[in-house]
Amino acid sequence: MKINGKHYRSVWPMGDDAFGIIDQTKLPHEFVTLTLRTVDDAAHAISSMQTRGAPLIGAVAAYGLALAMRADASDENLAAMHDMLAETRPTAINLRWALKRMVDALRNRPRETRATLAWTEAAAIADEDVAMSQAIGQNGLRIIKEIADRKPGKTVNILTHCNAGWLATVDYGTALAPIYLAHDAGIPLHIWVDETRPRGQGASLTAFELGGHGVAHTIIADNAGGHYMQAGKVDMVIVGTDRVTANGDVANKIGTYLKALAAKDNDVPFYVALPSSTIDWNLAHGRDIPIEERSADEVLKMTGRLPGGGVATVEIAAPGSPAANPGFDVTPARLVTGLITEKGTCAASPEGLRSLFPKG
Repeated sequence: MKINGKHYRSVWPMGDDAFGIIDQTKLPHEFVTLTLRTVDDAAHAISSMQTRGAPLIGAVAAYGLALAMRADASDENLAAMHDMLAETRPTAINLRWALKRMVDALRNRPRETRATLAWTEAAAIADEDVAMSQAIGQNGLRIIKEIADRKPGKTVNILTHCNAGWLATVDYGTALAPIYLAHDAGIPLHIWVDETRPRGQGASLTAFELGGHGVAHTIIADNAGGHYMQAGKVDMVIVGTDRVTANGDVANKIGTYLKALAAKDNDVPFYVALPSSTIDWNLAHGRDIPIEERSADEVLKMTGRLPGGGVATVEIAAPGSPAANPGFDVTPARLVTGLITEKGTCAASPEGLRSLFPKG
């Protein structure tokens, strides 16, 4: 994707001893890039959400582990740094998938070759993520075209929740990839963008992306989606996910479950876009997914731009009141119309998943 005419990925190598990311905590008010030089830098970037999105944090963790191998390529350090990075975000399975792939590529290899091998493997993970996002985009585009064909000359209205665009992946995105391709194909689109409290990834990141690409969109309060569905102003919902279990249950940003319920009640198709690295074949049901509890400050405070142009964080809640802040919820498979993957679209069920991924 491009920012001010320049192409960016969300993570990129800088020589062979550092890599860059976009500091997403600064968006949309500032565009800031960071240079990460150590595995600790990578861990902090993931845990602080300077970089986020299930596929992207997998790639960032892979590069972080590669940096760890430059400092100490021993078996002990490989195991320790794997475990440390794996704990930075517990819900997104891509993180553990990428780290396992890195360890498998390095285990039983000579220590003197591990640094180079790790850097190569991390780059391969990033490149493959881009290819999967492109394929997801093509498969999702077919669904948008079908809707557009049923209402010729009219705008296709799509609702999305949180951010599942190129900022959440290495490039292109998952849920937003079909939207970008549809826009580029000339299909008239309008996107309802949930603000996505408490961190506002929809209002800040998704709106930033869509605006930069020229896609018509409107930011709405999280609780407004059901109203627009009832009014017939939503043709489909498409979201990303941080983990899909073997039965098709979906973990995504908190609030996704409520959108799926509203979509079901109003006969609005509800799709989930994901790369195969997001499928957790080891968990049978969504109730087994660990749900990350984040800081209460994300609920009690908000960051925004002041009239003079400065950026500040302010308290928005009654002083002394506590807050709970689960980062994700689980949408049961029965509420999901289909899973859009790089291999095609399938039912959210064990049979549906196995039809595309017979070997798991």
